Order: sequence, then structure tokens, then C-alpha cells
Amino acid sequence: MSELFNEEILEQLKEIFVQLSGKVELLYFTQEPACDSCRTQQLLLEVIAENSDKITLTQYDLIKDADKARGYGIHKVPATAVIGQQDFGIRFYGVTGGYEFNSLLEDILMVSSGEHDLDPGTMALVEKINRPTHLEVMVTLTCPYCPKMVRVVHQLAMANPMIRGDMVDASEFPQLVQRYQVGGVPRTVIDEGVGIEGALPVSQAVVEILKHVNPGAYREFDDQMRDYRGERHVSKADSEHLYDILVIGAGPAAMTATIYASRKARDVLVLGKDIGGQMVNTASIENWPGMSEVGGQELAELFRTHAERYPLAEQMNAVVTRIAKQADYFIASCDDGSEYKGRAVIYCAGKRYRQLGVPGEKRFIGRGIAFCATCDAPLYMRKRVAIVGGGNSAFTAARDLLNYAAEIHIINVTPDFQADPVLIEQVTANSKVSLHPSTHVWGFLGDKQLTGIRLESEVSQHRQDLAIEGAFLEIGLEPNTQPVADLVTLNEQYEVPVNRDQSTDVAGFFAAGDCTDEQDKQIVIAAGAGAKAGLATDRYLADTK
Repeated sequence: MSELFNEEILEQLKEIFVQLSGKVELLYFTQEPACDSCRTQQLLLEVIAENSDKITLTQYDLIKDADKARGYGIHKVPATAVIGQQDFGIRFYGVTGGYEFNSLLEDILMVSSGEHDLDPGTMALVEKINRPTHLEVMVTLTCPYCPKMVRVVHQLAMANPMIRGDMVDASEFPQLVQRYQVGGVPRTVIDEGVGIEGALPVSQAVVEILKHVNPGAYREFDDQMRDYRGERHVSKADSEHLYDILVIGAGPAAMTATIYASRKARDVLVLGKDIGGQMVNTASIENWPGMSEVGGQELAELFRTHAERYPLAEQMNAVVTRIAKQADYFIASCDDGSEYKGRAVIYCAGKRYRQLGVPGEKRFIGRGIAFCATCDAPLYMRKRVAIVGGGNSAFTAARDLLNYAAEIHIINVTPDFQADPVLIEQVTANSKVSLHPSTHVWGFLGDKQLTGIRLESEVSQHRQDLAIEGAFLEIGLEPNTQPVADLVTLNEQYEVPVNRDQSTDVAGFFAAGDCTDEQDKQIVIAAGAGAKAGLATDRYLADTK
């Protein structure tokens, strides 16, 4: 006992534990033979338990008690779970020494009381975290700022059952330091992907977490704050009003077109579904001029906040199903039955993920079938995954999954894989990757969730059912041009042909971005085309007024 605590500290512990109102159970997971840090943590927890009759300590072995470890989500040691009337998802990995000893004591008091002490305003945001969320605070025991972030994360875990929060001693788990690219502490990692730097106030931390976990709720909150600060000038869409310009879409082409048209004092209505379009599925963008690296979601928000500084009307989550032309104006019909009118249109609807059209596909989209490994890779930790496709996007998805999945099967209908040789070499060097060339996908299997994929070899015609828990479709994109198929002439790829000023064969109808016949599909090219469309539409309206 004297190895860790002197008599003065023990007396202080007893005084602290007098405040305990409810029972607290400490679950400690180790592994034989115990490491030095495992033995240290065991002694520390034993001392704590000995100094209060309201604290109990139960010890488990990670291997011998594997079922218990899985039940509590424990997969590395030393691990300590702090349990009150229920398991709030509060975990410590490593030794809770140094400055983190106070973190452990604070959590024992918090769990005992059953109160997280978050104010109502913060709780309103915490409740919007509506999916399972894993927060890991990478710390060092000599960092005086780290306990502040550990406290925040554990408060959130107690306040919302969707959240589980870990303290992770960086020196104890160097493989996580490398994976998460930790250059300083505290660093809070969200779902084993995005990281938050520094010790933030709880309200600011919640906003940052919300930005990645529930972008819709974050945008709603951000809109309110920018309205309050006078940085946003957006009105609701009016189905009775005749707008100068209807901008269809919400990606880089649409946002840039909106900026240029609004700066010309045009009456603009934006009808879009997902802010940012396809670029939000890109974790890192390295070819946007002036920024050596920027996240896709971050760049999308920059576009949006810039556009909304100008007076405009907006209807988000709008799916335009048809655009028709009346005598001297256009009508955009949406899937909710609403209609909006404009004297001109800038169509920037982009592209959507191509699908296979096989049995079970539609049923399991969102239930095992996904399209963005950058976003969803952490959800497939230690699971079997299939990737359909053979190009750069397929092998990039495989690379994103290497740190997570147990097995990766790349399935391609042709005998050759079209990805860059360097990328193929990087991916196939890993033993968990299997290639399936000349293989057709015949269907997806399962009950409520995806459990398998049915394949057929083009060479032998042999069919097999491969057990998987996730599938990523990486077979390209197709333009969202069905709503204008009866309005403009499309090319063989169903794209909208455009002139140098983004005009089309229909007067007053302009198009920009990936839905057009522009050869190169790049963010900077889409943004430039949107700028041209905004200026050209202004000239068209001036000439026809």
C-alpha cells in the first residue's frame, strides 16, 4: 500500500469517499502473465476499494473471461470500467496515475451520485447524438489539461446511452498513437477516425462531436448561431413566389453559382438535399487551391456559410423530381409535392452511386450495404467485408478498411483490376485481402441485416455464398438527370451537354458540375463552372427582362 499512497493521501481518500451516496463497482481486466502497468493498476484499485465500503472491485482475465470482456466492450488491458446503478460506458485504459488519478476519483463520485451536472442547454445538444458513438481521449499521465477532456467525455457517456467514453494512456498503447496520428494530447478521437485537438469546454466539445455524428443537427444549431450573429441571411422557400433563379443542388457547383448570382442581387432559391454533394464523402482533399489539405465536410461547410452571407431563399432536404418549362418560367417539382417557380434554372444535381440491381440490394442498403468506406470503415471493426469494383475507388476503400476489417474481399466482374499499380500493391500486400476477379454478384443474403453475398465465377460458372457483414459498392457514379430528361437533350452517358457559358439547348436553363458533359469531374472544375453559370444566368436575365 505504501508503494503508491502515503498515510496523508489515504486519509484524503477516506474524506472524499464520505461523499459517496450510491454503490460503485470497479471492473478490472488484466491478462496473465500481468504486465508491470497491469500490476500497478491492480494495486491502485485495491487501495481505493479498501477505503470505502461503497466501492467493490471485481477482477477478470481478458482471455479466460472473454465473454465478460466482450460484453463490456473491453479488448485491451489494463482496463478499468466504472459502474454505478448501470453501465454508463465509462472506461480507463492504462494506469489511472498522475493527473488521471483525479479523473478516476471524479468519475467514482459522479457515478455514485447518478448526476452528470450538464446544463439544460448542453443537454439539448447531447441528446441530438442519436447513433452509437465511441469517444477515446488520448492522454499522458503528466498532462495537466488531459483530465478536463476526460471529464467531458465521461460526462457525455453518463448523459447519453449512445455514447461510450474511454481514457487511453498514449504511452501504454503506442499502436493507437500511430493509427490516430497523435502529435499532442489531449486528442479526442471520434469513432476511431476524426480527432479533436486540445481540452475544450463541454459545450464546444459537444458541438464538435455533433458536427461529425449528426451533421443535420449540427447545421440546424449552426444556422441558429449565425442568424443570431447576423452572419446568415436565408429565408424560407415560397411556393407562390416567382424567383429569378432556381439553383438545383447543394454541391460545389451549386454553392458557387449561388454566390455569384446572389452577388448580382438576383432573387435566388436553392433546392438541395445534401450540402457538399459527393465531396463530403472524402476525408481529405489535397487539390483545392490555397489549402494543402482540407476535409470534405469542412470544405462543404465553408461553401455553405459563404453562400448564406448573401440574401437568398433555401429549401434543404429537397429532392427535385421534375423540371418543366412554362411560357416564360420554369417549375421545379419536389418529391413532397411542393413546386417552385423561377425565370431561369442552374442545374447542379451532380451524380449518385451506381447500383448493381441484384436481389437483396435495395433491402440491405443502410443495413450492411454502404457506399463510403471513408465514413463507415470504423463500423466494421473485426468484421468480414466485401468491396464490389476493381478501380481506384474500390482499392482506396480497401485501404481505408485495412485498420478495421478482419477480412476484405474485392470482387470484380472483369479479370483485371483497373486501379493504379501502386495502390493495388499497397492493398494486396496485406494478408487479410482476397481478390475475386471475373466474378459476378448475384445477390445479397440475410434477414434483417446483411449476412452474405452470392457470387458466380465467370470462368467456371461455380456459385458460392460468401459470409460477410458489410459490403461497399464501388462501381462508379451516374448523373442525376432524370428530372430533366424531358426538358433538355442528354448525351449517351445521360449527362447534360453544356456550352462554354454553361448554357444548354433550352433558353434560360444552365447546368454545371458532375451532371454535365464536362470531361473532368473535380471540385475546383465544378466550382468554376458554377461561377460561370451564375454570371451567364445574370446576363440572360438582363437581356430578357
